[in-house]
Amino acid sequence: MSMKSTYAACSIVWRRFISLPTSAAPMKYSERLMKLKIPQEKCQLEYIWIDGTRCNLRSKTRTSDVEPLAISDLPEWNFDGSSTDQAKTSDSDCMLRPVSMFVDPFRKGRNKLVLCEVYDSKGNPDKSNARYHCSLAHDHAEVKAENPTYSFEQEYTLLDKDWWPLGWPKSGFPAPQGPFYCGVGFNKVFGRAVAEAHYRACLYAGIAISGINAEVMPAQWEYQIGPVSGVAVGDHLWVARYLMDRVAEEYGVIASLDPKPLDGDWNGAGNHCNFNTQSMLQEGGIEAINRAIEKLREKHLEHIRAYDASGGEENKRRLTGKHETASWKEFSSGIANRGASIRIPRKCAERGKGYLEDRRPAANCDPYKVAEMMVKTVILD
Repeated sequence: MSMKSTYAACSIVWRRFISLPTSAAPMKYSERLMKLKIPQEKCQLEYIWIDGTRCNLRSKTRTSDVEPLAISDLPEWNFDGSSTDQAKTSDSDCMLRPVSMFVDPFRKGRNKLVLCEVYDSKGNPDKSNARYHCSLAHDHAEVKAENPTYSFEQEYTLLDKDWWPLGWPKSGFPAPQGPFYCGVGFNKVFGRAVAEAHYRACLYAGIAISGINAEVMPAQWEYQIGPVSGVAVGDHLWVARYLMDRVAEEYGVIASLDPKPLDGDWNGAGNHCNFNTQSMLQEGGIEAINRAIEKLREKHLEHIRAYDASGGEENKRRLTGKHETASWKEFSSGIANRGASIRIPRKCAERGKGYLEDRRPAANCDPYKVAEMMVKTVILD
């Protein structure tokens, strides 16, 4: 008997031994087990944090004897930072401090998702903890008075198990870009089920998701988070990313945040930041918008370096001056101009107040860093 035949025969025997059917067993049994009721006084808390890459997420679960109703009800926890690029093996304990809590759409009921900041063994914020510095910037009296508010347009690309865009022919490419943006139809949209499932999961969890749409490149999608004031916008976006990764697990696909997942005549993936202050929303606020744009012009390269996960290098592949981007080398702005660094929406220009859109952040940016840069440049400088 060949090795392949032996393996197949052993697999059948093993399945019979544990009384599992020979197909679709994991999903069926997982669904049954997830319907089991847990003791009423127990709930599961999924602690989530950003790892040392500053763009990937980790999580682990603990059991609680009471349902937490506030952040103060959540205990700190530790983890092995040497396995997440956040500590040395000789001093590997890192601390998780809960900062935000959402309903768990996978376990449902009393179970929670808990977003955490990471601190080292001495109590200092880890290098990956951009939220800490973002919070400090938003704590200034001048910033609080302006109540900066953000919306992020998170683009992502769905890839199959071979890291190829979902729905694309394996031996070639789909039709040129054109019919895919906000498209409808089997030959124009790939991965709608994933995008819709993620949308529902976010709404159930309490994420401030305001919409979704198919994007210009086939297999690329976008969801919008906001408007949310202050540092909390980063909490909502990071947990939305966590939910996307979990939903993608269920569908056997990868949700990539690569700013330029494919070379050639294809759009990259960004995370446009819509930003306003109280001054921008008042009558005559267009003057505050224009002043903000001039400040952003002066700090252009500093923002570029903060707008992806690699000091700006990955984003340079996307910000070429083509495919609805401005070149990273030059700052530009304009009304309704999606080829500019900063776009002023036409309605805002007509009304003389509103918000601006920073189109430079990459899909894998840290929203805490973007928000910190915006308030430092526009309000504190």
